[in-house]
Amino acid sequence: MNKAVFLDKDGTINEDLGYISHYRDLKLLPHSAAAIKLLNDAGYKVIVISNQSGVARGMFGEDMLQAINKTLQKHLLSKGAFVDDIYYCPHHSEHGEYPYRRECDCRKPGIGLFKKAAKRHDIDLAKSFMIGDHARDIEAGHKAGTKSILVLTGHEIEKDCKDKPEHVAKDLLEAVKWILKK
Repeated sequence: MNKAVFLDKDGTINEDLGYISHYRDLKLLPHSAAAIKLLNDAGYKVIVISNQSGVARGMFGEDMLQAINKTLQKHLLSKGAFVDDIYYCPHHSEHGEYPYRRECDCRKPGIGLFKKAAKRHDIDLAKSFMIGDHARDIEAGHKAGTKSILVLTGHEIEKDCKDKPEHVAKDLLEAVKWILKK
């Protein structure tokens, strides 16, 4: 079985500008490509797990979201890094219309996307990590059976997390270095 590092996207890998509604607006955070390359070189699967309720809210369609995700991969590839897969939840329980307005288990802190990725990539969740900038990322990682790391490049600060992370890092690179020391 493979070990993986699951990454939130906005605020963890790239700047969180609210809802990124066009691929031209995607900007990597400093050192995120270098961090992902370290994971690639160490043999970890790198899987993005992201809530994207902007689709449900009508701010952009899934076609634009896929273009944004392709742009992310291109930016990473230009720096010698890559993600193995990208999973996203376009749903919201209170916004949008069918089929996007609904309760689902893929929206973090739900773990539906973790289960899909684990099955597809033969991942041992107990040997894996979740890195994100929100309390819901930490909670989802723990519910999925991974260790969780909070990065301070996004919205949350440690005191906002009821479900305490195993580590708090200033950014993705510091988080990855902590993982690689384990």
